Amino acid sequence: MALTQNYKLNVIQWYPGHIAKAEKNLKEQLKRVDVVLEVRDARIPLATHHPQIEEWVGSKTRLLVMNRLDMISPQVRSLWIDWFKRQGEVAFFTNAQQGQGVTAVLKAAQAAGVELNKRRRDRGMLPRPVRAVVIGFPNVGKSALINRLLGKRVVESAARPGVTRQLRWVRISDQLELLDAPGVIPLKLENQEAALKLAICDDIGEASYDNQLVAAELVNILNYLQDVATDLLPTKPLEARYELDSSPHTGEAYLHALAEHRYKGDVERAARHLLTDYRKGLMGEIPLELPPN
Repeated sequence: MALTQNYKLNVIQWYPGHIAKAEKNLKEQLKRVDVVLEVRDARIPLATHHPQIEEWVGSKTRLLVMNRLDMISPQVRSLWIDWFKRQGEVAFFTNAQQGQGVTAVLKAAQAAGVELNKRRRDRGMLPRPVRAVVIGFPNVGKSALINRLLGKRVVESAARPGVTRQLRWVRISDQLELLDAPGVIPLKLENQEAALKLAICDDIGEASYDNQLVAAELVNILNYLQDVATDLLPTKPLEARYELDSSPHTGEAYLHALAEHRYKGDVERAARHLLTDYRKGLMGEIPLELPPN
């Protein structure tokens, strides 16, 4: 079930200097890495897939981690697990803030290390800790995942894109070393539908988009999902939250109606509230993407 709509968008682009520098350093460090943990946002698993990741990973082991498990329903998670299985991939679902699903990721990373050291022993070399790197878009929960894997807070983690700016190695155990890398993002966001979802989910810098435009498109997506996948969403989440039904409106018209209804006509305030409520999960468990047919 792919979401396909015609978005009338101002072009969203975001590529701050620290990301360009980090990507260059990351490519250097990747030569030393055995396992890549690719972290994506469970609400938008396709939009948070970096198009160059396959090229970077090459023949290394890649573990696919879908973070923010708490933001989607078990039913939607099952659909994604099945879809990834059909693509030949195992998806690990985590809630790094609370620690759910993290043990399975740790075990999978360590299992890759066992395999690595078996090959080293066969070549007459001494075993060493497995080196893993955590890669993903900004703000998908990479630092929170590392802190959970370590069992204590060692890397700064905050609910905004661009907090991690340097690459640093963190020793998890005698068996595992992790490289915490700043979020990486394509130099050019070719897919503007995906860029829009990154903005809605706060996985891209706020300076790159217009709140009102993005909030209006969130309403359009919710209306669309309500039509095509009613059973996978909370019932009429916007009406339940704001006592104002969105179905008769376009996103833009709803935003203006909501501003009149709740915020004394302040459209910008209505947009900010709408986005914040979605990001905090206050409308319920709502994905913005479902597996393609």
